Amino acid sequence: MTPKERWIALMRGELIDRVPCDFWGTGEVVKRLKYELNCQTDRALWERLGVDKLIHLGPIHPKAEERDWHLQSLFSLWKVGTVEIAQAGGSVYRESIAHPLAGADSVEDIDRFPWPDPAEWDLSHISSQLDEWRDYPILCGSSEPFYLYCRLRGMEQALEDLISNPAIAAAILEHIHIIDERLIRRILETFPGRIDFVYLAEDLGTQDSLLISPRLWRTYLRPRLKKLADLVHAFGVMVFHHDDGAIRPILPELIEAGIDLLNPIQWRCPGMERDQLAREFGGKIIFHGGVDNQMTLPFGTASQVRDEVRENLRIFKNCRYIVAPCHNIQPNTPTENILALYETVHERQGK
Repeated sequence: MTPKERWIALMRGELIDRVPCDFWGTGEVVKRLKYELNCQTDRALWERLGVDKLIHLGPIHPKAEERDWHLQSLFSLWKVGTVEIAQAGGSVYRESIAHPLAGADSVEDIDRFPWPDPAEWDLSHISSQLDEWRDYPILCGSSEPFYLYCRLRGMEQALEDLISNPAIAAAILEHIHIIDERLIRRILETFPGRIDFVYLAEDLGTQDSLLISPRLWRTYLRPRLKKLADLVHAFGVMVFHHDDGAIRPILPELIEAGIDLLNPIQWRCPGMERDQLAREFGGKIIFHGGVDNQMTLPFGTASQVRDEVRENLRIFKNCRYIVAPCHNIQPNTPTENILALYETVHERQGK
């Protein structure tokens, strides 16, 4: 089976030759692996590792400084000031330090912000990319409203708004929603039948608990997520939902709102234990992730990585499951451990 055939069969609950696997890693890790494994292109790397890579495509806005679809959805286009910060693991992440709506104190201030026009995004390059990656599953189109809202407003002010300035919070989130909804619709109308997933994501979990209360999530985020999920499903496309950390209190409602796939399954967080998730939600969603990249991948042995992958395959045996790391593999992860992850997937299933 091709990677695309494998993913589609899994989504439909049909028989597959083996469990699919995906790759998430920082740019530093991809560059290192291509060098060490003598792979000249990303495609060559995916084939060398034997991964069923979910290909992430996206429109490009001509005014954005970033070319990466994910970065441009968060920073320069929205006038968010940033700085690059080296993380402990050796990767470099862009963090927001200047927030263009930090000083807004009325809905009128929010409305006057130069919100981008959904019609301005360029989709012309996507068709050729779809042809290039026709044998792989495709993700295209995204929305991370609270994630962007916190960068526009500043994290502390954004959280305070939810209680003290509900009109401002609602106004910002509604502007973001309208832009995302219209752009996602453009993408799905332009490429009917060629997109497999739309990325409707957030980062609502910390290592120990939710970032906001379930009540606030229901008030500000759930209705808009439901509208976007309904739109995506109307085109026969599935919702890929990324949400880090301990999100168990809202997981049933995320499923009711329309998510189809849950990533990244950070099972070391309270409430995210794999056996419990498989037992309670195995018949309702696709699980994606589950290979710990906080401890096991960077600091464990190759043997421990293999054991964890096998454990995931056992736990999720009766579920729809895609093997992948819990978020991006970091540069402090040994190549031996990365190879162990994917080699284990290709072992004889059920052995």
